[in-house]
Amino acid sequence: MATSKTETAGTSQPSGWQEFWLKEDWWAVWLGLGIVVLAYIFYLAGSGISWIAVAPAKWSSPAQLATQLSTTAIRYVALLVVFLVLFTIVASFIGQKPKAFIPSFIFVFILSAIIYIVGSWDQASRYNLEPPLVALVLGLFLSNVIGLPRWLDAGFRVEFYIKLGIVLLGATLPFTLIIWAGPVAILQASIVSITTFLVIFFTARKLGLDHRLAAVLGAGGAVCGVSASIAVAGAVRAKKEHPPIAISLVIFWAIVFIFALPLVSRTLHLPTGVGGAWIGTSEFADAAGLAAAQSYGGLAGKDLGISGTADQALASYTLIKVIGRDIWIGIWAFVLALIAVMFWERSETNSKVRVGQIWWRFPKFVIGFLIASVLTTLIVHGNTLDDYNRLVKPHLIAPITSLRTWAFTFSFLSIGLTTRFRELATAGVKPVIAFTAGVVVNVILGYILSVIIFGHYWSVVATH
Repeated sequence: MATSKTETAGTSQPSGWQEFWLKEDWWAVWLGLGIVVLAYIFYLAGSGISWIAVAPAKWSSPAQLATQLSTTAIRYVALLVVFLVLFTIVASFIGQKPKAFIPSFIFVFILSAIIYIVGSWDQASRYNLEPPLVALVLGLFLSNVIGLPRWLDAGFRVEFYIKLGIVLLGATLPFTLIIWAGPVAILQASIVSITTFLVIFFTARKLGLDHRLAAVLGAGGAVCGVSASIAVAGAVRAKKEHPPIAISLVIFWAIVFIFALPLVSRTLHLPTGVGGAWIGTSEFADAAGLAAAQSYGGLAGKDLGISGTADQALASYTLIKVIGRDIWIGIWAFVLALIAVMFWERSETNSKVRVGQIWWRFPKFVIGFLIASVLTTLIVHGNTLDDYNRLVKPHLIAPITSLRTWAFTFSFLSIGLTTRFRELATAGVKPVIAFTAGVVVNVILGYILSVIIFGHYWSVVATH
């Protein structure tokens, strides 16, 4: 997989202040925080960045979509220009030729816009056409069935897009929102994240797999599959073939669970809030999990013996997966970067660890994630949850969320476009066994926590 060229131990590194403008980690931070600050300035002025942060509205017919696009086309063009200018500047600073990047990114943007629009169809969730999932599948199809020229890879900056998206994710997860989520969601998500990671990691090591591959597999199963796999791969300097292995397994099980978890929850007649919590605990991808939670929530009130509301399924899923588990992306990336530098590489080179290496390898986008979260916390300080939902969320958070979705769509599409299945054949069955062991533990532990231990909490989860 052609991610953004993971460095090896012998790669030259920018020194001193140079890394602030020569590393894509820092560029993800600068752009992400710049977007947050700009959004806040417009918010204080009584406006917002919604015009440029365009996102397709729900549509139900081709005619309705055509009408919508006729009024918003200029906004999509403007957003393309903004992204193109900013990303080309970044590409230039990190050593990529603009003439190679520009046409490739235009290709990525056009496909992403089509995917985003398809995902806004009012029947999209019914057919599991969530943008990230569609982006992955389309990218895999184009790469492995049709085939694309290698020169297009210049714009498939998987790690940069995902890091930018994670920084923007921090802005949509203020610490106050985490507090409002309650200790149960954080506790349950943490138990699952830690346990699943340890099971996958030590199973992989027992099977003789490399530390780095074991870490990438563990992160993929423990947090937000695709995003965490890429983030951790960069933190531990995994080989370029490691992330695609984890991502392929994440996608496979995510698709299986889209159908399996709602079906089993329905058979067990779980309340919608409980079913949503179990899905949030067991699913590996946000988009797939959201589709599953929406599917199960839609069964409420249809005389099937399923209590609760559709909103409760989405609320419990969001608290567990999007808030509780996704915040572990930065934590795992930080912890594993330290372990890689202080133990794995030290044993491989038989040399002392240089303190500078720890800072060099520290995933800088984690800093952006935390700062963005703190900024949003300060912004919403003093607002009630009702004020947050009524004022802050639509005028400040929603536009940032839209741009985050664009960044994640760029990344997921690029993952598919740079993943060649024939290159994964050499991985063998061991990664499958290790990851599947985590899947089994994940589902069983998720059921115990969601249904048996915290079932009462999730069955009456508040949706306002």
